[in-house]
Amino acid sequence: MARPLRLEFPGALYHLTARGDRQEPIFLDDGDRRRFLDLLGKEIVQQGWVCYAYCLMRNHYHLLIETPQANLVGGMRRFNGVYTQAFNRKRKKPGHVFQGRYKSILVDRENYLMELCRYIVLNPVRAKLVKGPEHWNWSSYGATAGIVRAPIWLAVEEVLGLFSGRRANYRRFVMEGIGEESIWADLRGQIYLGDEKFLERMQELAEGKPVQEVAKAQRRPKTPGADEIVNAVAREYGIAASQVLDRSHAEAYWLAVYLMRRAGNLSLQEVARRVGVSIARISQIQTKIESGKASKKVDKLIRKYKIKD
Repeated sequence: MARPLRLEFPGALYHLTARGDRQEPIFLDDGDRRRFLDLLGKEIVQQGWVCYAYCLMRNHYHLLIETPQANLVGGMRRFNGVYTQAFNRKRKKPGHVFQGRYKSILVDRENYLMELCRYIVLNPVRAKLVKGPEHWNWSSYGATAGIVRAPIWLAVEEVLGLFSGRRANYRRFVMEGIGEESIWADLRGQIYLGDEKFLERMQELAEGKPVQEVAKAQRRPKTPGADEIVNAVAREYGIAASQVLDRSHAEAYWLAVYLMRRAGNLSLQEVARRVGVSIARISQIQTKIESGKASKKVDKLIRKYKIKD
C-alpha cells in the first residue's frame, strides 16, 4: 500500500498525530511527557514552526503546527526519532515506540484553524478521562486559557487573536465544542481538511505549481546561513572569521557550531562536514552549550537569534 503524500510548502498548516506501536503507550510517566514537550519545544524553535495547540494522550499525541518554511518532514523525522531514543534509553531497551510514520493532515486555515484549536484540547474530555479540558495537564488548553504559564514556543497570542484577544472568548468556544460532531467528516483523501477550493489548491501544489495565497513574509522567512553565523561570532569575539572554526578559540568555535544547528537549522551531518569533526562531537558541543552556564557573549548571540531552551 502506497504511503500518503507528504506535501510541504511555506505557510502550510498541519494536524499531526502519531500512535504507539501496537497501540502501546508512548508515555509511561510524567517524566516522559515532560521530555516530549522539551524536545518538541526545541524542534519548534529550531524549525521556526508555529504551534497553535497540542495534546498528549496515553498512546498518541496531537499537534497543530504551521510551517513558515517547507520543512515539516525533516523536523518531524528528527523529533520522533530523538524522542524514541530517549524513551528507549530510559528503559534500556531497543525497538519502535511509534506505529510507523506520523500522520499529517493539511488544514484549510480559514475554515478549520479555530475548530482544530478546540478539537485537540478536547481529546481527553471525549475520551472521558476528565470532565473539562482544564483538568488535563498535558494539553495547551491551560496555557492558552491563562491557567498555567505558557511555554515560549506555544503561539498563545496568535490563538487568542482569533478570539479578539480575550481568553474568556477562547474558553467559551472550547466548552461549546463538548459533545459536538467530529470535524473529520470533511476530511478528503485522508490528508486534506478543507472545502473543494482548498482541495484544488493542494492538488495544484502537489503537481508542482506555484504557491498561491501565502503571504510573502511567510514564503521567505529569515534563516541565517553558516557564513553569516561565523561572521557574527567573529565580530562578537573580536577575531577573524577564519579563526572561529580553526578551534583556536574554544568558546567561539562551540558557539558557531551550536548556532549552525539551532539558528541555521543545518543537519548534524552538514555541520560536521563544514567544521571537520564527527557527528558525535557536534552533539557533544550542542549539549555543552545548552547545559553549561553561558557567558555574556554566548547569551547575547543566543538572544540575537531568538533561541530559547
